[in-house]
Amino acid sequence: MELRQLLYTLKIAEEKNFSRAADKLHIAQPSLSQQLSKLEQELGVKLFQRNTSTVELTYAGASFIQHAQKIMDAVAQLRQEMDDISQLRAGRVVVGSMPITGSHLLPYVLPAFKDAYPDIEITLLEDTSLNLEKLTAGGGTDLSLLSLPLQEPTLAYEPIGEEIIDLAVPPNHRLASSGEARSGVKLEQLRDEPFIVLKKGQGFRKLTVDLCRGAGFEPNVVFESNNIETVQSLVAAGMGITLVPRFIARAKRSELIPAYLPLAEPVPSRTLVIAYRKGRYLSKAAEAFIDTFKATMEQRDAAYNS
Repeated sequence: MELRQLLYTLKIAEEKNFSRAADKLHIAQPSLSQQLSKLEQELGVKLFQRNTSTVELTYAGASFIQHAQKIMDAVAQLRQEMDDISQLRAGRVVVGSMPITGSHLLPYVLPAFKDAYPDIEITLLEDTSLNLEKLTAGGGTDLSLLSLPLQEPTLAYEPIGEEIIDLAVPPNHRLASSGEARSGVKLEQLRDEPFIVLKKGQGFRKLTVDLCRGAGFEPNVVFESNNIETVQSLVAAGMGITLVPRFIARAKRSELIPAYLPLAEPVPSRTLVIAYRKGRYLSKAAEAFIDTFKATMEQRDAAYNS
């Protein structure tokens, strides 16, 4: 049974005449009769009672027409929905995000995306980077905002930008008023400093520890928090120092503001990426989200560098 046979049968029932139905369908009448005969043979029933000048539905034909119309309506709806998705008039994207990075970038990305694609639904899932990698690898998200290096080998990614790492110290810290405040602080100078860091499981915690180890020392961690804003407030209060992404360092949201200092060359940075499972089909909506994220990051980079 083919969709065209359903269409032909519906048109015959509507016109009650083979010749008129063939004209409306723009096919030859013998071809129409042949298709109907093939369908009736397949079904094992007669769908029409043929008279001299008209055709009438049989009992089986009336039942067939009801179901055929529902099928053609469903096909039309399916085509419309697929066209809507193809043209980005409908769709859904599940996005995973690290809370710290997402809180500073998504307020710029999501409004831009919704302005461009108002009918695309975005579902946001926030978790630690390690959990997000597992979730994304398992198909729990379409895309996830993460940073390199990724631990999960089944993930592919697209870079969306580089994020410079700065040093945050108490405002009255010796480094805040030294020459390094302008020329850049060497990581080795932080060997004996008390560090306030994010808790284990968060990507930036690992990056901080790796940078310190690369400079030849293990950071002296005196306090941990799940929230980068808490970390910065504790630094501003004089409890220790920390490393922060530059995007976050410039977000002054509290009365307790640390002094932010550049680090010496080679200036450390981290690569932000949009990750997804290898081999996973990316919808046009997901691709549009990636493109919007990249464009937004380029605009922010240009604003910072201007």
